[in-house]
Amino acid sequence: MRLFLISCFLITLTGCSASESTSDAAVSTAEYAVAMPDEFGAQVALDVMQEGGNAVDAAIAAQFTLAVTYPEAGNIGGGGFMTLYFDQQTDFLDYREMAPALANRDMYLDDKGEVHPTESLYGAKASGIPGTVAGMWAAHQKYGKLPWSRLVQPAVTYAEQGFVVPAKLADRVSRYLKRIKERGRQTNFANYFGPAATAGALFIQPELAATLKRIRDHGPQGFYAGETADFIVSYMQANGGLISHEDLSKYQAKWRDPIHFNWRGYEIVTAPPPSSGGIAVAQWLGMVDEVIKTNVLPAYNSAPYLHLVSEAGKRVFADRAEYLGDPDFYNVPQARLIAPDYIARRASEVNLTAISPTPEVKPGLIESEDTTHFSIVDKWGNAVSNTTTINLSFGAGVVAEGAGFLLNDEMDDFSAKPGVPNFFGAIGGEANAIAPYKRMLSSMTPTIVLEDDKVKLVTGSPGGTTIISSVTLSILNTLLFDKSAEEAVNNPRFHHQLWPKDTIRVHEGFSEQPLTALEKMGYVIDRDRFGDLHLILQQNGKLSAASEANGRGKAVVKSAP
Repeated sequence: MRLFLISCFLITLTGCSASESTSDAAVSTAEYAVAMPDEFGAQVALDVMQEGGNAVDAAIAAQFTLAVTYPEAGNIGGGGFMTLYFDQQTDFLDYREMAPALANRDMYLDDKGEVHPTESLYGAKASGIPGTVAGMWAAHQKYGKLPWSRLVQPAVTYAEQGFVVPAKLADRVSRYLKRIKERGRQTNFANYFGPAATAGALFIQPELAATLKRIRDHGPQGFYAGETADFIVSYMQANGGLISHEDLSKYQAKWRDPIHFNWRGYEIVTAPPPSSGGIAVAQWLGMVDEVIKTNVLPAYNSAPYLHLVSEAGKRVFADRAEYLGDPDFYNVPQARLIAPDYIARRASEVNLTAISPTPEVKPGLIESEDTTHFSIVDKWGNAVSNTTTINLSFGAGVVAEGAGFLLNDEMDDFSAKPGVPNFFGAIGGEANAIAPYKRMLSSMTPTIVLEDDKVKLVTGSPGGTTIISSVTLSILNTLLFDKSAEEAVNNPRFHHQLWPKDTIRVHEGFSEQPLTALEKMGYVIDRDRFGDLHLILQQNGKLSAASEANGRGKAVVKSAP
């Protein structure tokens, strides 16, 4: 596998040397690395590891920092998943949001039984019980090395003293303000992110700083009880939301067994339900591999390659809609869905010369967009792949007044009505119906690939349902097509998910020839960018890290003293 020496410059940080790329990728003989969605989170994570903290410490510090500097996604008002490889053992932390006690399966239906188009997307009623603070606390209790207060303090500092707003963040705020106005939504978003969050301005968030101080000083009790909880519940009661003090007190993060499967000699460790991503990646990779056992592997990003991967994707998303949900509420047939004989049978249905008719692609068992991701590897070889979300950009578009953070709109990830797609076009059924204290199905797929019990690849992305294809393609790009870390994140990607019918979503950068050939086959080409990959790749004892150039991420590899 090729590792590209990327033009870089050296910086000095308290006696440690670092190689850092102007193209958001880095390669060196360094012992630890980060690939982060912004420069603030990257620097905080590096500082923690420089002080002797491990990958989990760095992840916790970065998570809270992103709650300040990456408000559209990295937020204490949301939740997520963390896949870990620590002391040569794997683990998985589920800190996904949960439905409040007053939630019910028909809560977003109108008088005619039809899904209301916006109630699960905007406002207090769209919010599930946040899980991020409980999740970070659970990770620290089990794996943390440095003091909790040390890890939360950088976020406090950025909120209290401010940070200079990057142009890309200011642009996203501006576009969101315009969208709210066009849709006639009445929210308090502009009060917190209006003129204050302009490019080059120092953005100070005093309410959020006070909330973070309570978390710093009191742990989860500083969020799920006391003053912060009062602010959350007061806002819910005044604005039609459902979250109560009891809901906050009952929230718990859960340690689960990650999904393990072998692929081409690698051990892939990924997200179990309530994520749909791990099962989906296992199926997607497995079906492609089954097909190319008896057929020539199509050329990279050619029309036949996009068609092959899309044909497999149809079946992945048919199974996702039928079988996947919160395992605490629904018996997910996980083992059967990733069994080699089942994947081989599904692969045998793939049509290499034509599009399988969408309505005919059914679940296979016989008898169920804005997020952010970061990847970390520490000098001991431990790794964290963490994906966190408040669902759409800036979540429900409302701030819990007094607490200073945006609320999530994760309730849209439930199936509001069987057979009716959510915002991301994903269709669900009974397995993902709304119920009190249930965790909504997710596409977040933080993934670690091992080779000979050492970290080979740490990968993940935001992007709703496109997360699954981004992670799958990042594995195929690096480990099948021998792409460098930078190529893997920046080469154009594509996505197909059964519905909308015969639609392939593509990045800019594809040549027109394969896209024209796909259109002649009957595909609809949707030119709409998605995702923001952040990955770390190891080859021959060297780490390379890359963050997608389209975003505002930063990837750094450092050498220990």
